[in-house]
Amino acid sequence: MSFSPSLNALQSRRSWLAAGAVLGLSACGFRLRGSVVLSFQTLRMTGSTDTPIARELRRALTRQGVRVDTPSDPVLAPNEIPQVVLNIIQDQRQRVVVGQTSAGQVRELELRASFEFALSNATGREIIPATALALTRSLNFSETAVLAKDAEEAQLFNDMQNDMVSQVMRRLSTVRTF
Repeated sequence: MSFSPSLNALQSRRSWLAAGAVLGLSACGFRLRGSVVLSFQTLRMTGSTDTPIARELRRALTRQGVRVDTPSDPVLAPNEIPQVVLNIIQDQRQRVVVGQTSAGQVRELELRASFEFALSNATGREIIPATALALTRSLNFSETAVLAKDAEEAQLFNDMQNDMVSQVMRRLSTVRTF
C-alpha cells in the first residue's frame, strides 16, 4: 500500500510553511527597506560639493523635496537659514594595481571609493559626527580588452557611487531633531 497525499493536504502544508516563514521573518525584525523620509526641508551643502557623489546626493535630496543650497547653486534666500548643514569632508576615487604578471603587466585592479561627511544643525550643533564610508571592488584587467575594461570600471564606480548615496540617505533619514 502506498501513501500519496492529496492535493489539498499539500496545499495546506505549503500555506502553513509560508505562514511560518512570514511569522519567523517578522519576529526577527526583518523588513524591506522603504522609501527614505527626511524630517527637514532645507539643507546647505558645504565642502567638496562638486564631486560625482555630491552631485548625485544633491539630486537624491531634491527628489525627496529638500531644497539644497550649495556655494555654486544657491537656492535659499540670503536671509533664509537652512535647517541642516551637510559638510562633505572627502570624496575620493582610487584605482590601485593589486596583481601583475612576471612581465609587469597589470592583471588585477582594486577600485576604491571613499566618502566622508558630517551633519549639523543651523546653529552648528553636531547631529551626525564625521562619518567615513568606504567601498572596494576588484576588477580583472586584460590589455586585449582595454575599452571593455574601461567601461566595466566606469560601471563599477557608478554602482559604488549609487550605493554610497543610498547609505548617506539612510543615515539622513534617521535625523529627527535639530
